[in-house]
Amino acid sequence: MNIDNPGVSMSICVNTCPDRELRNLDEVYQFSEQTGSYLCRYDVDIQKYTQSNKSLQGPCPVTPVKKSVPLLNRCVPSDLFKLHKKISSNIIDFLNQSDIFQKVLTDLYKSWKEMFGLCFVAFAFALVMILLIRYFASIIVWLILTVAVIASIAGTAFLWWTFAGVKSKLDHDQIYEFPLLDVEIESEKAFLAFSVTATILTVILLLVILIIRKRISLVVTLFHEAGNCVAAMPCLLMQPLWTFFFLLIFFVYWVIILAYLSTSEKVKANENGFVVFEEYETVSYFWWYHLIGLIWSSEFIIACQQLAVSGAVAKWYFTRNKESVSCVIGNSVGRMIVYHLGSVATGAVIITIVKLPRWILMYLSKRLKVSDSQCAKYWMKCCICCLWCLEKCLKYLSANAYTIVAISGQNFCTSARKAFLILLSNGLRVAAINSIGDFVLFLGKIGVMAATGAVGILWLKSQNDLHFFAVPVLLCCIFGYFVAHCFLSVFEMVIDALLLCFCEDCDLNDGTIERPYFGNKSLMTYVNESSKKFNEMTKKYGEGECEPAHV
Repeated sequence: MNIDNPGVSMSICVNTCPDRELRNLDEVYQFSEQTGSYLCRYDVDIQKYTQSNKSLQGPCPVTPVKKSVPLLNRCVPSDLFKLHKKISSNIIDFLNQSDIFQKVLTDLYKSWKEMFGLCFVAFAFALVMILLIRYFASIIVWLILTVAVIASIAGTAFLWWTFAGVKSKLDHDQIYEFPLLDVEIESEKAFLAFSVTATILTVILLLVILIIRKRISLVVTLFHEAGNCVAAMPCLLMQPLWTFFFLLIFFVYWVIILAYLSTSEKVKANENGFVVFEEYETVSYFWWYHLIGLIWSSEFIIACQQLAVSGAVAKWYFTRNKESVSCVIGNSVGRMIVYHLGSVATGAVIITIVKLPRWILMYLSKRLKVSDSQCAKYWMKCCICCLWCLEKCLKYLSANAYTIVAISGQNFCTSARKAFLILLSNGLRVAAINSIGDFVLFLGKIGVMAATGAVGILWLKSQNDLHFFAVPVLLCCIFGYFVAHCFLSVFEMVIDALLLCFCEDCDLNDGTIERPYFGNKSLMTYVNESSKKFNEMTKKYGEGECEPAHV
């Protein structure tokens, strides 16, 4: 009602900010009549505007009402920096008082269309990557490495470029003594943190590739064998589409519920008699419920894909006449829905049980930064590190357990135990085949994520009404990684499932006429050659000698 002192003035919501200066209540009436944007208190009839009082508490605004533009969901005078310095400072201080979460949520609301489009950009990048793996298996290893390196360097460069642009604008405003919004300062800090982190990760990536460059050739044949499996069951390529569809639906649902929770507040009157909103105490508990739902449901959807793909690969592998196999993925999904949803839910909740305490400890660790207890800090970091390692081990074990579930039909715990024993007894084969292959596929996921982030920065940077677009870009990068994970994990799961089926085949059969192997000769030859090459490399670098695999 009085822009000169917004901190203690009544505020109301309007449809449109005044597009011209309104010098008296007659002009306020004319503007409201023309635009349908009522500038007086809601209980005042528009025909009585000219007869109403104008004060800090209304019911009508103090004139003149300045020409305004929307800023952080507030109508701010368009000539803000031409006003008296005290008035402009009061307005900036008032804007800075709003919660940072509300500012982020505002940018998420304004950029939801762009974020939705970036999800499909990530989908397109991941689809191109998996098609290249399918049809160019012989060169895809080096192609993934090249794309990952280029995308990581480009993403890092874009982050530094964006940070430089934000910093340049703030420096310009500071030179001319313009008041700065806290949200712009926080955006500068966020992009600086993103840029430094991306630079460190890119340097680590280049060093790792330099170290393992001689071992990368081992996985070329492996990708070719996985490509043969996918070629025999092309419907496997459709599985990520369903996973992407369900993840997208769940992601939209989760964000909508998040918006409802963040705006679920109770009405209260402050000391000035104005309406304010305070958070319900019980609503804070629903944040934890919503967070657990995010982790468990995401892991459940991904686990369904893992079991469906593993079941299809197992069915194809343990069929003598592989050309006679038809509708494998459909049968695998049907068996999962009818018999194995409990195993999928069990595996997902185990990951959730480990992941949630780690997130809680990470939050407590940040709170302890202001504490002088060094012992508590180190103990917290050790617990976080141990839980992270445990989570990664359980994820890897769960993925292999789903293959045993598909082969034997046993429950999750029994299958996990059997998978652990198989992996333990075939440690060299696992090291020779999985380590480099999984790393290359991981680079493919990072490449998709970095490319999505670069497109997101270019797109959202042009939106002048966004002030903290680092968060939308970060969310799109995270979702881009999940989408790439759904696609590229098809080959990752095929490789892991083939390895486990191979090990199970070796335990059940001996290669004689009476008990021939189910696997192709090329796969078995490759496993032995990879084990021998890996053994030679470990001996060369002085890491000790390992027993070669025998078939």
